[in-house]
Amino acid sequence: MRMRRRRNLPERMEACRDYLFKAKSDNKNMKTSILEKEYFDFSALFQNDNPVVLEIGSGKGYFACELARRHPELNVLAIEMIANVAIIGAEQAKEEALKNVRFFLCRAECITKYIPPHSIGTIYLNFSTPLPKDGYKKQRLTHERFLQLYKEILTPGGVICQKTDSVPFFEFSMEEYKKCGFVLKNVTYDLKEGDLPEHIVTEHEAMFREQGVPICRVEAHLEEI
Repeated sequence: MRMRRRRNLPERMEACRDYLFKAKSDNKNMKTSILEKEYFDFSALFQNDNPVVLEIGSGKGYFACELARRHPELNVLAIEMIANVAIIGAEQAKEEALKNVRFFLCRAECITKYIPPHSIGTIYLNFSTPLPKDGYKKQRLTHERFLQLYKEILTPGGVICQKTDSVPFFEFSMEEYKKCGFVLKNVTYDLKEGDLPEHIVTEHEAMFREQGVPICRVEAHLEEI
């Protein structure tokens, strides 16, 4: 079902232009476009040289904004494809004047076009769409083709933190991580709210917990070479 366009979306996006932005490339061919690098200058974007973390598929931005609130020493880049939902997080960040979070409208396939090599310490994948049909394996955000992109932008020793309610997707992800040379740590099929210090419960997580659905979580570490 197609999401209804939010009222006054262009005007709202313009009002949040310091927090929400999108690619300006004229090349519509994704395969060739990603070869034309347009790297972010993170120092200019955030007006500081603090470490940068990335959330892919940020939805309405609850996690990204909360992470920015709790950790002013970090810069949070939140990627989302759909302007309709990203605008909610951008408006919240603007209302609170959160200086260390930015929302970027972009497909995950294009991250190496914009994000400089080895510049991201942590990637968060919070309740990514499982896409359970076999024909969609390559579209899953933990498929090998995406993990190779993540390896390009992660710092040595960087980590992917994944949470999901789907056990089949979780097990698929862990096999893909191992295939790509990641080391798995803190694996759980039933994450409790008190298991992790400063754990941020996302909107999806709260919904699943209410339904009694266990939450799976893993940290996939990129070994230092």
